[in-house]
This record gives sequence, structure tokens and C-alpha cells, in this order.
Amino acid sequence: MRTKTEKSPLKAFMKQRRMGLNDFIQKIATNSYACKHPEVQSILNISQPQEPELLNGNSSPPPSPSQQINLGPSSNPHAKPSDFQFLKIIGKGSFGKVLLARHKADEEFYAVKVLQKKAILKKKEEKHIMSERNVLLKNVKHPFLVGLHFSFQTTSRLYFILDYINGGELFYHLQRERCFLEPRARFYAAEIASALGYLHSLNIVYRDLKPENILLDSQGHIVLTDFGLCKENIEPNGTTSTFCGTPEYLAPEVLHKQPYDRTVDWWCLGAVLYEMLYGLPPFYSRNTAEMYDNILNKPLQLKPNITNSARNLLEGLLQKDRTKRLGAKNDFTEIKNHIFFTPINWDDLINKKITPPFNPNVSGPSDLQHFDPEFTEEPVPSSIGQSPESILITSSVKEAAEAFLGFSYAPPMESFL
Repeated sequence: MRTKTEKSPLKAFMKQRRMGLNDFIQKIATNSYACKHPEVQSILNISQPQEPELLNGNSSPPPSPSQQINLGPSSNPHAKPSDFQFLKIIGKGSFGKVLLARHKADEEFYAVKVLQKKAILKKKEEKHIMSERNVLLKNVKHPFLVGLHFSFQTTSRLYFILDYINGGELFYHLQRERCFLEPRARFYAAEIASALGYLHSLNIVYRDLKPENILLDSQGHIVLTDFGLCKENIEPNGTTSTFCGTPEYLAPEVLHKQPYDRTVDWWCLGAVLYEMLYGLPPFYSRNTAEMYDNILNKPLQLKPNITNSARNLLEGLLQKDRTKRLGAKNDFTEIKNHIFFTPINWDDLINKKITPPFNPNVSGPSDLQHFDPEFTEEPVPSSIGQSPESILITSSVKEAAEAFLGFSYAPPMESFL
């Protein structure tokens, strides 16, 4: 497939110039000696406009040039909450809400994830949020990963402007139907594996695969969302050791607090496939301590109502020893070549040429039948759509501003040409 830049020599030239300028500014910003030069300081001040709401007659002195530099590929100083009409709450998380919103200028519908800076800083989660933003920027070209259009911030909140996906969580459909037949489970598992394989190719480990983070689009294709626990820069043989994830889907090595690698995602794929086929995660217990003990010590038990190929795949993915787990040697290639996926044409899959086994039958963007009424019936807070003109600079506001340097993102210039 041709990219936008291949279609026009001018666009390619503009992109090259833009990238060169960004690299130049980044190099200057990280050189403390260069930063002290008055001409360099004036260049850096021009390169990073400050948010209007941080400007105030009583504001503290401007930050140093190294603080003013936007650490992202581009700043987005013009986007603001009042650009959107916030229609419904469609989800909630630890740090904020996800809302259905219509952009007033282009009248397009988006899912807007709005996070409270105070809540993030209180739990010391700013690194995960910035990681989510970085991962979203890298994933815009994969069909089974949610796309980020742009992001911006106010003094109190962060805003992710994301693809609006309204076919419902896989968790919602699984709860309603209890379990799926094997062909349907295979289709979802293949699309999920394709997305995970792509992340791994970017040296990113997803770490939080679960049915709540797997959405269906309006046609019934998989879309992975929520990249808050992703770990970047994990080379093929690299490991990390942060204890994180969701109890039911934690791999043994994570529970053991041992270093783990990208095979942790293949364990989670096995857990999700098991749940799709049987209705509950493997090793499940209402008692979390007992469930952890099951994950670590209990042998995998498979009822006889699945095919041998499904059994073999689950045994390979849910292998407690990560060095023997399916995917440990050749990652996604091993998963793709497994006999369970023989019916899947992977080229057709990634080009969405395979008709999904289930169609959510949504009538349009305003069709919220697959969202929990607990969310959609809650009134939208008016403050979410307000763009404050000015604000008194306090130490907490300054801390929040500095914690999320570079969060704002606008698409590269050539996409507007």
C-alpha cells in the first residue's frame, strides 16, 4: 500500500525538512551548554508555544529552554476541549473517563479519553500515561490497534482523541454468550495475535491483554485499546520485571517477580483464548490467593469439548516455563504457523478481507447498544468541555505541567497538505 508521502515529491520533501528541524531542535535542547546561548534560547522559545491557560499576570518566571521543548514529534497548541461537543460517557478508568464526542469543525465522532492529572500524579503513574501516548503514536497504521488522532492537555487534564469504536468490548459479548464456538474464537485470536506481533516488531510488550481491552468495531473486527501498561524498548531477548497486569491473566513469571519478556503476551493470548472457549479464565478462582497458587502450581486442565489443535495451542501458550512457551523462539511466526490457525489466510486477515463471524449491527455512531448503561446514563460533567482562559500558577499546577511535557501531539504537517 502506498503511503501519503509516496504520492507527492513535495510532501516527501516537506516531511524530510520537518523531521530534520525536529531532530536539530531536540539535539540543541539536550545540550546544556548550547541552551545558555541567547540566540538558541530565542529559537527554543519560538519552537514551543506555551498554553494560553498557563499564561497569567501573576505567573512565575518562564521555565528554562530544556523544559519548554516539546518532547513529542510535534506540539498541538491549538486544540482545546471546547472544540468538541461531549455527548455521552462510554467508559471509566482509574484516572478519568472515555467519552463519545463530536468535533465541532469536522463533525466527526471520536472517543475522547480524559484523564485527571492530579489522580495520575497521586499514584505516580505519569510514566505509564506518557508510555501510552508514545505507543499510540507508533500504532496508527495497524488495523487491529486503536488509532490516536491527536492529544492535548489543559492545566488539570490530559485528552487523547482516539478512534471511536462502538461494537462493544469482547468482555461484554462473552458475558452475554458465555463462550464462543471454535471458529469465532480462532478469528478473534488471530486478529489479536496479529496486533501483538506488530507491537513486538516495534519492541513493545503489551502486558495487559484481557477481554475488557479488546473491542469490536462496527463490522466485528478486533481493536486493541488501552496501552497504559505497555513496555517500550524490549528487544527480542530483552526482559523487564515490573509487577503489573490483571490478576486472572498474570503469567507465572510475573507472579514470581522474575524478569519476563514478550512471551508474557502469548501467555495472555492463551488465557483469553481459553476464556473464549470455556467461559472463564484458566486457573480461575474467586479467591485471588488461590488463583495465584493455581497459576503457579496447578497443571492446565482442558475439558474434551475442543479440537486437538485448540488443545495443543492452549498447552503451548499456557506453558508455565516461558523458555518453553510457544512464541519463545520465533515470536509471532510460531503462533501464525500453528496448526490451529491453518484455516486463516493471514494476508486476507490483516487486509480485513475475512468476514467477521459476528456483526454487532450498529446503526451509526449514536448507537450505544453495546455500551454499559451504567456509563451512558451518567450525565457528562460540563467542566470536561471547557477551555479555561487563564489560571493562577500554583506549585501543583506547575508540577502537573512539567510531569507531562511533550504529551501534546499533532499529526505531521504533510497530512494537512
